[in-house]
Amino acid sequence: MKKAVNLSLIQMRCGSDTGENFDRALGFIEDAAQGGAQIVCTQELFKSPYFCQTEDWRAVDLAEEIDESSPTVLRLRELAADLHIVIIASLFEKRGTGIYHNTAVVLDADGSYLGKYRKMHIPDDPHYYEKFYFTPGDLGYRVFRTQYADIGVLICWDQWFPEAARLLGLQGCEIIFIPTAIGYSTPEEGTIYNHAWRTVQQGHAVANACYLAAVNRVGFEPDPSNPVSPSPDGVGPGGESGIDFWGQSFVADPDGMIVKLASNNEEEIVICEINLAAVKETKKRFSFPYRDRRVDSYGDLLKLYSD
Repeated sequence: MKKAVNLSLIQMRCGSDTGENFDRALGFIEDAAQGGAQIVCTQELFKSPYFCQTEDWRAVDLAEEIDESSPTVLRLRELAADLHIVIIASLFEKRGTGIYHNTAVVLDADGSYLGKYRKMHIPDDPHYYEKFYFTPGDLGYRVFRTQYADIGVLICWDQWFPEAARLLGLQGCEIIFIPTAIGYSTPEEGTIYNHAWRTVQQGHAVANACYLAAVNRVGFEPDPSNPVSPSPDGVGPGGESGIDFWGQSFVADPDGMIVKLASNNEEEIVICEINLAAVKETKKRFSFPYRDRRVDSYGDLLKLYSD
Protein backbone atom coordinates (compact mmCIF):
# COMPACT_ATOMS: atom_id res chain seq x y z
CA MET A 1 0.00 0.00 0.00
CA LYS A 2 1.39 3.39 -1.00
CA LYS A 3 2.46 5.73 1.78
CA ALA A 4 3.05 9.06 0.10
CA VAL A 5 5.02 11.89 1.70
CA ASN A 6 6.04 15.18 0.07
CA LEU A 7 9.60 16.36 0.69
CA SER A 8 10.90 19.84 -0.01
CA LEU A 9 14.49 21.06 -0.29
CA ILE A 10 15.20 24.80 -0.09
CA GLN A 11 18.06 25.60 -2.49
CA MET A 12 18.99 29.29 -2.19
CA ARG A 13 21.66 31.94 -2.46
CA CYS A 14 22.96 33.61 0.71
CA GLY A 15 23.98 37.23 1.09
CA SER A 16 25.82 39.00 3.88
CA ASP A 17 22.65 40.00 5.79
CA THR A 18 21.75 37.05 8.05
CA GLY A 19 18.35 38.52 8.92
CA GLU A 20 17.45 38.83 5.26
CA ASN A 21 18.65 35.28 4.57
CA PHE A 22 16.50 33.99 7.42
CA ASP A 23 13.42 35.88 6.28
CA ARG A 24 13.85 34.66 2.71
CA ALA A 25 14.24 31.07 3.91
CA LEU A 26 11.07 31.37 5.98
CA GLY A 27 9.26 32.61 2.90
CA PHE A 28 10.54 29.69 0.85
CA ILE A 29 9.41 27.27 3.56
CA GLU A 30 5.93 28.80 3.52
CA ASP A 31 5.83 28.49 -0.28
CA ALA A 32 6.93 24.86 -0.01
CA ALA A 33 4.12 24.11 2.44
CA GLN A 34 1.60 25.78 0.15
CA GLY A 35 2.91 23.51 -2.60
CA GLY A 36 2.09 20.44 -0.52
CA ALA A 37 5.37 19.82 1.27
CA GLN A 38 5.20 17.91 4.57
CA ILE A 39 8.92 17.70 5.39
CA VAL A 40 11.15 20.68 4.54
CA CYS A 41 14.94 20.83 4.79
CA THR A 42 17.24 23.85 4.47
CA GLN A 43 20.74 23.85 3.06
CA GLU A 44 23.77 23.91 5.36
CA LEU A 45 24.25 27.14 7.38
CA PHE A 46 21.46 28.84 5.45
CA LYS A 47 21.43 32.02 7.53
CA SER A 48 24.83 33.26 6.33
CA PRO A 49 27.37 33.06 3.54
CA TYR A 50 29.68 30.06 3.85
CA PHE A 51 32.19 31.78 6.15
CA CYS A 52 34.54 28.78 6.36
CA GLN A 53 36.40 29.86 3.21
CA THR A 54 38.72 31.77 5.56
CA GLU A 55 39.92 31.51 9.15
CA ASP A 56 38.50 34.59 10.83
CA TRP A 57 37.40 34.62 14.47
CA ARG A 58 34.95 37.43 13.77
CA ALA A 59 32.71 34.85 12.12
CA VAL A 60 31.98 33.14 15.44
CA ASP A 61 29.78 36.11 16.28
CA LEU A 62 27.29 34.47 13.89
CA ALA A 63 26.90 31.50 16.24
CA GLU A 64 23.83 31.21 18.45
CA GLU A 65 22.71 29.05 21.31
CA ILE A 66 20.52 26.24 20.07
CA ASP A 67 17.81 24.72 22.24
CA GLU A 68 14.04 24.44 22.20
CA SER A 69 13.56 28.03 23.40
CA SER A 70 16.29 29.89 21.51
CA PRO A 71 14.92 32.67 19.24
CA THR A 72 15.67 31.07 15.88
CA VAL A 73 14.33 27.69 16.97
CA LEU A 74 11.19 29.25 18.46
CA ARG A 75 10.45 31.03 15.18
CA LEU A 76 10.92 27.80 13.25
CA ARG A 77 8.78 25.87 15.74
CA GLU A 78 5.97 28.37 15.29
CA LEU A 79 6.22 28.02 11.53
CA ALA A 80 6.23 24.22 11.71
CA ALA A 81 3.12 24.24 13.88
CA ASP A 82 1.29 26.82 11.75
CA LEU A 83 2.01 24.95 8.52
CA HIS A 84 1.82 21.41 9.97
CA ILE A 85 5.20 20.50 8.52
CA VAL A 86 8.42 18.93 9.76
CA ILE A 87 11.41 21.28 9.46
CA ILE A 88 15.10 20.34 9.38
CA ALA A 89 17.20 23.50 9.74
CA SER A 90 20.99 23.80 9.66
CA LEU A 91 22.43 26.34 12.13
CA PHE A 92 25.73 27.56 13.61
CA GLU A 93 25.60 26.56 17.28
CA LYS A 94 27.38 28.27 20.15
CA ARG A 95 27.73 25.69 22.89
CA GLY A 96 30.01 27.86 24.97
CA THR A 97 32.75 30.43 24.42
CA GLY A 98 35.27 28.76 22.14
CA ILE A 99 33.07 25.69 21.53
CA TYR A 100 30.97 25.77 18.38
CA HIS A 101 29.14 23.15 16.34
CA ASN A 102 27.68 22.80 12.88
CA THR A 103 24.21 21.70 13.94
CA ALA A 104 20.82 20.77 12.50
CA VAL A 105 17.58 20.91 14.49
CA VAL A 106 14.53 18.77 13.79
CA LEU A 107 11.06 20.15 14.52
CA ASP A 108 7.91 18.06 14.26
CA ALA A 109 4.70 19.06 12.49
CA ASP A 110 3.08 20.16 15.76
CA GLY A 111 5.98 22.51 16.49
CA SER A 112 7.63 20.25 19.05
CA TYR A 113 11.41 20.25 19.30
CA LEU A 114 12.65 16.72 18.62
CA GLY A 115 16.33 17.47 19.08
CA LYS A 116 19.47 18.23 17.15
CA TYR A 117 22.32 16.58 15.29
CA ARG A 118 25.87 17.91 15.43
CA LYS A 119 28.07 17.36 12.39
CA MET A 120 30.51 14.55 13.14
CA HIS A 121 33.05 14.75 10.31
CA ILE A 122 34.76 18.14 10.00
CA PRO A 123 36.82 18.98 6.88
CA ASP A 124 39.95 21.08 6.64
CA ASP A 125 40.65 21.81 2.98
CA PRO A 126 41.30 24.94 0.92
CA HIS A 127 38.12 27.06 1.06
CA TYR A 128 36.62 24.64 3.62
CA TYR A 129 38.46 25.46 6.86
CA GLU A 130 35.79 24.05 9.14
CA LYS A 131 38.14 22.64 11.78
CA PHE A 132 38.96 26.24 12.66
CA TYR A 133 35.33 26.80 13.66
CA PHE A 134 33.59 23.55 14.53
CA THR A 135 34.09 20.99 17.27
CA PRO A 136 33.12 17.49 16.07
CA GLY A 137 29.67 16.38 17.12
CA ASP A 138 29.12 14.30 20.24
CA LEU A 139 25.43 13.38 20.00
CA GLY A 140 25.87 10.35 17.78
CA TYR A 141 23.77 9.39 14.78
CA ARG A 142 20.08 9.77 15.58
CA VAL A 143 16.84 8.86 13.90
CA PHE A 144 13.98 11.25 14.65
CA ARG A 145 10.47 9.78 14.69
CA THR A 146 8.37 12.52 13.09
CA GLN A 147 4.67 12.54 12.25
CA TYR A 148 5.38 11.79 8.61
CA ALA A 149 8.51 9.61 8.56
CA ASP A 150 11.47 8.30 10.54
CA ILE A 151 14.31 10.53 9.43
CA GLY A 152 18.04 10.78 9.98
CA VAL A 153 20.24 13.82 9.45
CA LEU A 154 23.84 14.10 8.32
CA ILE A 155 25.60 17.32 7.36
CA CYS A 156 27.74 17.85 4.25
CA TRP A 157 31.15 16.22 4.89
CA ASP A 158 29.37 13.37 6.66
CA GLN A 159 28.04 12.38 3.25
CA TRP A 160 31.35 10.78 2.24
CA PHE A 161 31.34 8.23 5.06
CA PRO A 162 29.27 5.05 4.55
CA GLU A 163 29.51 4.23 8.27
CA ALA A 164 27.42 7.29 9.15
CA ALA A 165 24.60 6.40 6.78
CA ARG A 166 24.73 2.76 7.89
CA LEU A 167 24.25 3.69 11.54
CA LEU A 168 21.11 5.58 10.56
CA GLY A 169 19.90 2.68 8.46
CA LEU A 170 20.34 0.26 11.33
CA GLN A 171 17.91 2.37 13.37
CA GLY A 172 15.19 2.05 10.75
CA CYS A 173 15.72 5.39 9.02
CA GLU A 174 13.34 5.90 6.09
CA ILE A 175 14.86 9.14 4.78
CA ILE A 176 18.37 10.54 5.24
CA PHE A 177 18.51 14.34 4.88
CA ILE A 178 21.87 15.96 4.19
CA PRO A 179 22.07 19.79 4.34
CA THR A 180 25.12 20.74 2.28
CA ALA A 181 27.36 23.59 1.15
CA ILE A 182 29.51 22.26 -1.66
CA GLY A 183 30.86 23.65 -4.90
CA TYR A 184 34.03 24.09 -6.89
CA SER A 185 36.90 26.53 -7.04
CA THR A 186 37.80 25.65 -10.64
CA PRO A 187 35.53 24.27 -13.39
CA GLU A 188 37.85 21.29 -13.87
CA GLU A 189 37.56 20.34 -10.23
CA GLY A 190 33.81 20.62 -10.30
CA THR A 191 33.17 18.09 -13.09
CA ILE A 192 34.80 15.14 -11.31
CA TYR A 193 33.94 16.11 -7.75
CA ASN A 194 30.30 16.74 -8.57
CA HIS A 195 29.90 13.25 -10.04
CA ALA A 196 31.54 11.64 -7.01
CA TRP A 197 29.38 13.68 -4.62
CA ARG A 198 26.16 12.48 -6.18
CA THR A 199 27.26 8.88 -6.71
CA VAL A 200 28.37 8.21 -3.13
CA GLN A 201 25.06 9.47 -1.76
CA GLN A 202 23.04 7.41 -4.20
CA GLY A 203 25.07 4.47 -2.90
CA HIS A 204 24.00 5.24 0.68
CA ALA A 205 20.37 5.03 -0.41
CA VAL A 206 20.94 1.65 -2.05
CA ALA A 207 23.07 0.18 0.74
CA ASN A 208 20.54 1.16 3.41
CA ALA A 209 17.31 0.70 1.43
CA CYS A 210 16.07 4.21 2.17
CA TYR A 211 15.46 7.56 0.51
CA LEU A 212 18.20 10.18 0.58
CA ALA A 213 17.65 13.92 0.15
CA ALA A 214 20.67 16.21 -0.30
CA VAL A 215 20.11 19.97 -0.33
CA ASN A 216 22.84 22.32 -1.49
CA ARG A 217 23.20 26.08 -1.74
CA VAL A 218 23.67 27.79 -5.08
CA GLY A 219 25.59 30.76 -6.48
CA PHE A 220 29.11 32.15 -6.33
CA GLU A 221 30.49 33.34 -3.00
CA PRO A 222 33.86 35.16 -3.15
CA ASP A 223 36.69 34.36 -0.78
CA PRO A 224 36.73 37.34 1.63
CA SER A 225 40.50 37.06 2.15
CA ASN A 226 41.41 36.95 -1.56
CA PRO A 227 38.62 38.43 -3.65
CA VAL A 228 40.73 38.57 -6.82
CA SER A 229 42.48 35.44 -8.00
CA PRO A 230 46.13 35.87 -9.12
CA SER A 231 45.58 33.22 -11.81
CA PRO A 232 42.87 32.51 -14.41
CA ASP A 233 41.61 29.63 -12.26
CA GLY A 234 39.03 31.68 -10.37
CA VAL A 235 35.40 30.85 -10.98
CA GLY A 236 33.78 34.21 -10.29
CA PRO A 237 32.49 36.39 -13.12
CA GLY A 238 35.49 38.69 -12.73
CA GLY A 239 38.04 35.97 -12.02
CA GLU A 240 37.41 36.12 -8.27
CA SER A 241 38.66 33.44 -5.94
CA GLY A 242 35.90 31.66 -4.07
CA ILE A 243 33.36 28.85 -4.32
CA ASP A 244 30.74 28.38 -6.99
CA PHE A 245 28.10 26.33 -5.19
CA TRP A 246 26.66 23.92 -7.71
CA GLY A 247 23.15 23.47 -6.35
CA GLN A 248 21.68 20.27 -7.86
CA SER A 249 19.81 19.36 -4.70
CA PHE A 250 18.31 15.93 -5.27
CA VAL A 251 16.23 13.07 -3.92
CA ALA A 252 17.29 9.45 -4.52
CA ASP A 253 15.05 6.44 -3.96
CA PRO A 254 15.99 3.11 -2.28
CA ASP A 255 17.21 1.81 -5.65
CA GLY A 256 19.56 4.78 -5.96
CA MET A 257 17.61 6.38 -8.78
CA ILE A 258 17.37 10.17 -8.73
CA VAL A 259 13.68 11.03 -8.68
CA LYS A 260 14.10 14.81 -8.42
CA LEU A 261 17.03 17.05 -9.33
CA ALA A 262 17.33 20.83 -8.99
CA SER A 263 19.22 23.15 -11.31
CA ASN A 264 22.89 23.96 -10.89
CA ASN A 265 22.57 27.75 -10.90
CA GLU A 266 19.12 28.85 -9.74
CA GLU A 267 17.31 29.18 -6.45
CA GLU A 268 14.69 26.49 -6.28
CA ILE A 269 12.05 25.02 -4.00
CA VAL A 270 12.28 21.32 -4.75
CA ILE A 271 9.08 19.41 -3.98
CA CYS A 272 9.13 15.66 -4.43
CA GLU A 273 6.56 13.00 -3.59
CA ILE A 274 8.07 9.77 -2.28
CA ASN A 275 6.51 6.44 -1.33
CA LEU A 276 7.68 5.20 2.05
CA ALA A 277 6.19 1.78 1.31
CA ALA A 278 9.09 1.38 -1.14
CA VAL A 279 11.51 1.29 1.82
CA LYS A 280 9.88 -1.84 3.25
CA GLU A 281 9.46 -3.41 -0.16
CA THR A 282 13.13 -2.89 -1.00
CA LYS A 283 14.20 -4.46 2.30
CA LYS A 284 12.01 -7.47 1.46
CA ARG A 285 13.44 -7.86 -2.05
CA PHE A 286 17.12 -7.52 -1.22
CA SER A 287 18.99 -9.23 1.58
CA PHE A 288 22.25 -7.28 1.36
CA PRO A 289 21.25 -4.19 3.37
CA TYR A 290 20.91 -6.07 6.65
CA ARG A 291 20.32 -9.86 6.63
CA ASP A 292 23.63 -10.84 5.09
CA ARG A 293 25.83 -8.49 7.06
CA ARG A 294 28.81 -10.22 8.70
CA VAL A 295 29.03 -8.13 11.85
CA ASP A 296 31.52 -10.63 13.31
CA SER A 297 34.03 -9.65 10.60
CA TYR A 298 33.92 -5.86 10.87
CA GLY A 299 36.19 -5.36 13.88
CA ASP A 300 38.79 -3.44 11.87
CA LEU A 301 36.22 -0.69 11.25
CA LEU A 302 37.09 0.52 14.75
CA LYS A 303 40.66 1.19 13.61
CA LEU A 304 41.71 4.36 11.86
CA TYR A 305 43.69 2.30 9.34
CA SER A 306 44.53 -1.39 8.91
CA ASP A 307 48.23 -1.85 8.20
